[in-house]
Amino acid sequence: MLLTTLPDFPMTTNNDSGTQQWERHSQPAVSMRHAHKSYGKKKKAIHVLNNLDMTVAKGTIYGLLGASGCGKTTLLSCIVGRRRLEAGEIFVLGGKPGSRQSGVPGKRVGYMPQEIALYEEFTIRETMLYFGWIFAMSTREIEERLQFLLNFLDLPSSKRLVKNLSGGQQRRVSFAVALLHDPELLILDEPTVGVDPLLRQSIWNHLVHITKSGQKTVIITTHYIEEARQAHTIGLMRSGRLLAEDSPSALLSAYKCNSLEEVFLKLSRLQSNKIIMAQVQFNNNISFHALGFGSKIDTPSSSREEGVVGLNFQSKENLIESTGSVFTLMQEPYDPPPPSKRPKEERNVEEWYQRVSKLTSSGKIRALITKNLLRMWRNVGVILFIFVLPVIQVILFCLAIGRDPTNLNLAIVNGEMNDTETCQWNDGCHFTNLGCRYLSHLNKTVIKNFYADVEEAKDAVRKGNAWGAIYITDNFTDAFTARAALGRDADEETIDQSEIKVWLDMSNQQVGVMLNRDIQFAFRDFAMILLEQCGNNPKLGDLPIQFKEPIYGTMEPRFTDFVAPGVIITIVFFLAVALTSSALIIERTEGLFDRSWVAGVTPGEILFSHIVTQFIVMCGQTALVLIFMLCVFGVENKGNLAWVILLTLLQGLCGMCFGFFISSVCDLERTAIQLALGSFYPTLLLSGVIWPIEGMPLVLRYISYCLPLTLATSSLRSILTRGWGVMATQVYMGFLSTLAWILGFLIMTLVAMRSRQG
Repeated sequence: MLLTTLPDFPMTTNNDSGTQQWERHSQPAVSMRHAHKSYGKKKKAIHVLNNLDMTVAKGTIYGLLGASGCGKTTLLSCIVGRRRLEAGEIFVLGGKPGSRQSGVPGKRVGYMPQEIALYEEFTIRETMLYFGWIFAMSTREIEERLQFLLNFLDLPSSKRLVKNLSGGQQRRVSFAVALLHDPELLILDEPTVGVDPLLRQSIWNHLVHITKSGQKTVIITTHYIEEARQAHTIGLMRSGRLLAEDSPSALLSAYKCNSLEEVFLKLSRLQSNKIIMAQVQFNNNISFHALGFGSKIDTPSSSREEGVVGLNFQSKENLIESTGSVFTLMQEPYDPPPPSKRPKEERNVEEWYQRVSKLTSSGKIRALITKNLLRMWRNVGVILFIFVLPVIQVILFCLAIGRDPTNLNLAIVNGEMNDTETCQWNDGCHFTNLGCRYLSHLNKTVIKNFYADVEEAKDAVRKGNAWGAIYITDNFTDAFTARAALGRDADEETIDQSEIKVWLDMSNQQVGVMLNRDIQFAFRDFAMILLEQCGNNPKLGDLPIQFKEPIYGTMEPRFTDFVAPGVIITIVFFLAVALTSSALIIERTEGLFDRSWVAGVTPGEILFSHIVTQFIVMCGQTALVLIFMLCVFGVENKGNLAWVILLTLLQGLCGMCFGFFISSVCDLERTAIQLALGSFYPTLLLSGVIWPIEGMPLVLRYISYCLPLTLATSSLRSILTRGWGVMATQVYMGFLSTLAWILGFLIMTLVAMRSRQG
């Protein structure tokens, strides 16, 4: 059921309607002169606004009509300060948009964009609270206005989610947001599309009501041309210019038409004919110059308004000149007085507004942070991505990376087995079947497959059935004993028979190197134990190189301990990139970014709110990653845990800022994802995460030092494995590098965000 009774708003009456009308026109709400706006490069620029003049009197409804693509939305964006003119002047509520004098963008203007521009995860009430807090309204004021708007716009329960509303209901909620804070200037881009006819008339009645006092101004665009008859002034726009700007009745009377649509068609034909005549005149002038006759006599010039038609707009101030069937409005351009000469009461209002604006920044931040957290919380996929994915990544890394390979097949040919299936040997100081005794030390990592022929064993390696082949000669025990007894007097045949011959598959370096290590260690253990059991010094069986206890690390280092610092930083960094690389793009493409901007939210406040929100999330991610790495899987940590946590958080913040930079320079979410993924592998490969940078060519090494993860990875590795403090050069350089990248990404993001306001 529609509520046609409207609320009481403060009104000031004026018995002298002529004086009131003159005051409205003498101090217009919006004044635009010789406006130019184009998109693209100079040679291929598309001119959207072309020498456009426009005047919107205070306390009136201004209907802006025109076909799609004529520049209406761009014009409104310039009025609210979202875009800037390339040439010309524009004044809104007494000042230039974006200046302190106008208060635009800000709470003095209410804006309903052409898009729905609402957060689908919000309820109607949460939507109103979000925008109300931005406009510095108290929760009580918001609740009171919400109740009226629900009844007036025939909206469902305030607890309904926006995404569960119909298209028409969503547009009404969008309209309600524009009305919420009772602004001085209300800008509506097609608010009645998809709205019930009765409700549409109720909306127009409301617009007429709020403009009666002369303090509220409405600019409205609509596809329903005839409904614009209820506006005080009509602006007919085509190809970036206003064809006419006057009251509906004056336009219908002047052109003897029954509908505004007929007026628009007639003016469009006149404009097209004028363009053709101008082109013909230009060509004729060129011909006259070519023939040597000088310049052709000029036809009567158009007025300063470049063809804008107007009737009886200011009967006392305007000169109406008739040129055939085209009427041209001669209107003095509006030049507002400088701030120092403006009325004292108006300056006081602006000073009060500036003070209030400073106080409301906390309300804006509250609204923005609440919005970010609420959207995140209601998106199950995002929650799983935030908290489950890092845990899964850590578990997979610790279980799959750094462990020694096991159950590796070896093809063994032992000549001392005498064609038997078992390899027997006697423990103690016995020199029998030493080949079998040696093979007993290979039980940890390999599966021994015995073959009778060397070529057959090597063929198993060639076919991929084994990682290596080992050959022990028939006379190994005797030759080995003779070699030990004769020493340097042993002949070549004895030396050859006492050697164990190995052929490895080195196609997999990690497996090949590990088998090489284990085969050598097995022989060392075999020799040392045998010597010890025979009463000799076991060190005689070891290499004449003594490795003492390492200064850092252990005698049996794990690859996991080397890679873990880089993995921790990489997980936190690129998860932050993934979460933020499309954050601004989504809001921008849905019109949410523009709407918040017009409401007075600055790029810095938007960025700060996202940083706070993501930092809260990142604290949880960091805690999960470190708990699973250090506690569950026992990754070594010899340093101060506080520095580990701080560096990890800073790296997450760095990744977050990198994601915001991507989000600010990319127009499409697809492009942002491609850029984020494209940066992953080069950064991972060149940052020393999986391989030491000392193994890289010199040029790549210098490039590696310029990446955000390199010095941080080295710093975290020094803390975890060496136990160094922040005073060590390699440690604090990681912190300084991370802080520098954070600052650089933030500056570039703010510059990119501000450059879009063009």
